[in-house]
Amino acid sequence: MINVTVQNFETEVIAASMTTPVLVDFWAPWCGPCKVIGPLLEKIEEEYAGRFRLVKIDSDEEQQLAAAFGIRSIPTCILVVNGQPVDGFQGALPEGKIKEFLDKHVPAGEPLDAEPSEAEQALALAEAGDTDAALHKLHEALALDPSNDDARYDYVRLLVQAGHLEEAEAALQPTRKYIPAQLRFEALSQWISALNFAATVAEDAGAMAEFDAKIAANKRDFDARFGKARVLMAVGEWTASMDELLEIIMRDKKWNDEAPRKVFVAILELLTPPKPKASAEAGNKSAGGIELSGNSVAAQDPQAQLIATYRRRLSMVLN
Repeated sequence: MINVTVQNFETEVIAASMTTPVLVDFWAPWCGPCKVIGPLLEKIEEEYAGRFRLVKIDSDEEQQLAAAFGIRSIPTCILVVNGQPVDGFQGALPEGKIKEFLDKHVPAGEPLDAEPSEAEQALALAEAGDTDAALHKLHEALALDPSNDDARYDYVRLLVQAGHLEEAEAALQPTRKYIPAQLRFEALSQWISALNFAATVAEDAGAMAEFDAKIAANKRDFDARFGKARVLMAVGEWTASMDELLEIIMRDKKWNDEAPRKVFVAILELLTPPKPKASAEAGNKSAGGIELSGNSVAAQDPQAQLIATYRRRLSMVLN
């Protein structure tokens, strides 16, 4: 059993869960049921002999962590696997029920998941804020297997986010052999292009105002609209960029070899989160919406709603 704080959370929970499921017990010293379930969890951890790790978080002392997990009552236990919360329960359950809960995720007689790949470890490091270590690990993964497209995508995306555009372009070059290009790599290419364009525009302090003036004077000034959209994309104003691109597509779907549509699709791809690696039992559970005592409290992801809305808008304009 380990006491976890904000300072060691990434190491003891996120990183540790990449190899062994971590059961996080949110408790407080004044909580009577917590005093009942605490020793019971420690006893079960010993019996399970390494099949899961138990950590405890004082919800009073670590309110930031409690808020991040959406804790509303204690005791609450959350199981974290591969860096993601996958299930949980509230209250001082009896020993049999706790073991039944655990056995859904670490069943007796079955081995734990294999050691995470270099790419998976790198992503965990990136999420923990250690970008340099993540880039180093992904670079090593590509050196061992240049055909690892998943690692290459993660590596290029992380390079872009870190502002290393020249390195990102070089790492993306091997994907040019794919005909047609994979959408995810095309999206990265469009992003890099927008960032390079924005860097040239940034030298002119009045560039955005000039774009707006040209658009106000002529709504069909597609060069100005497209330039503005690319700058907005570069600074992470994704929806504003897509709105500007839609204005072009509505007026001329074929303009500039459909460049606005291609950039629009690239933004949607960049906004789409990777598919979760958790088991099917995890369903739509997340830190703020996991199934507790059989009752799902998950809400539809706002990011998914945004992506679906803009996909519909593009489809309506094209059809």
